[in-house]
Amino acid sequence: MKYSVRFFSAFLKIAAVAVILLPATRISAQKKGVKDILGPDMIIGVHFDPVISWFGSDLDSVSNDGARPGFNLGITVHRYFGSNYALSTGLNYISAGGRLVTSNETIFDITTGIDPVVAANSSVTYKIQYLSIPVGLKLQTNQIGYITYFTDLGFDPKVVVSGKADIGDLKNQKAPGEIKTFNIGYHIMAGIEYAVGGNTAAVIGLGFENNFADITTDLKESPFNQPRDKISHRIISIRLGINF
Repeated sequence: MKYSVRFFSAFLKIAAVAVILLPATRISAQKKGVKDILGPDMIIGVHFDPVISWFGSDLDSVSNDGARPGFNLGITVHRYFGSNYALSTGLNYISAGGRLVTSNETIFDITTGIDPVVAANSSVTYKIQYLSIPVGLKLQTNQIGYITYFTDLGFDPKVVVSGKADIGDLKNQKAPGEIKTFNIGYHIMAGIEYAVGGNTAAVIGLGFENNFADITTDLKESPFNQPRDKISHRIISIRLGINF
């Protein structure tokens, strides 16, 4: 979509400001302590997660044709209401995708040029970027040595900021009409936090996401002839982060 670059640019500016302000925060933290600045019940973190994503379908005539690598870049916020419980949220920029193959010939909707014909049993590669604001519940153990074990479960409202596709020899075709702009899913993550000093901890975890609603638009009118299916987007991620 035409706004994808603008959203990503804004996200990078926010991250850059955070990096610039971090030294000042550390100086202030030496005098007051991080807990005095953020509040005793607030933890903020950053993460960059490698991901593998693929599609699932409810029709035999439409099937997954392979996974794609991607990433999840974001900020996490945890608000504790007990020593072992917290509300979790944040902001994620997710680059993911997958491949679908259909047993019948269809027409694919793109924004430039003539809509291409997708031959039967030919795959289409989707490249999707989301902005996501997850809302969840974090459960964790007491710290054992340097390690705290945690799990996080919740919901993930998503907005698609860019949707492109590879169809045969046509690469990176803008296809907003083929992908629904809004969606919601759920996430499950488990991992460990390793204390490295003060309130700082390295985070390593394994997560899974899946959508409740159909991610693709089914264009039934002529000449598209697309099947009425429900396509879910499944993502496995490796959480690599730091909490402050």
